[in-house]
Amino acid sequence: MLDGPIPPAIILLASLALLALRRSPRIRRSRVADAGIAVAIVALTVALELAMGRTATYRHGPVRVWAGDINSDQNSQQISDPYTFTHVVHGVAFYGLTRMALGPEAVLLRGVISIAVESAWETYENTEQVISRYRSETLALGYYGDSVLNSVFDIIACGVGFVLAWKLPTRVTVAGVALIEIVLALTIRDNLTLNILMLLHPVAAIKRWQLGA
Repeated sequence: MLDGPIPPAIILLASLALLALRRSPRIRRSRVADAGIAVAIVALTVALELAMGRTATYRHGPVRVWAGDINSDQNSQQISDPYTFTHVVHGVAFYGLTRMALGPEAVLLRGVISIAVESAWETYENTEQVISRYRSETLALGYYGDSVLNSVFDIIACGVGFVLAWKLPTRVTVAGVALIEIVLALTIRDNLTLNILMLLHPVAAIKRWQLGA
């Protein structure tokens, strides 16, 4: 059954295989080749999520660019929503972490690795194990998984965050991340920091505040 750590493990193993192929002397390293690897990883993510029972798009209506109400059943179903910004922060974080691990030069490789990690997270986030955890311990009480469309654009948002961190001065990037976290906390009572905290170590007082109590 495609649940728990199995889907992300499939993504990571496939990504390692593609990255190993990238090192082959028969393969010419280029932006096109790296883009092809990234697309292949995202395509595998799409296939896995469909096999896991996630819907391609929002099942009860048309596709929309934005769904602003996080309590609506369109949250995590449309192209973008407030949580899209947390995936931009993912990209910024992955840029910093891969730079520390691999140095500043291997940007294309680091970008592919970031897409692979984000794709692995998207599949894990859409397993029944994690969906149940979200429902019981976080603000997302009615969460029933992402649509595949939403997952793909979350991965794209991560890529946007990676590129912004690459191109912008560090102080601007850090200020942008702080602004995103503050605005999300004020507008939806949630952000990436709170999301991680409530998944790993739920705090009753924070949950009450998030629910408006």
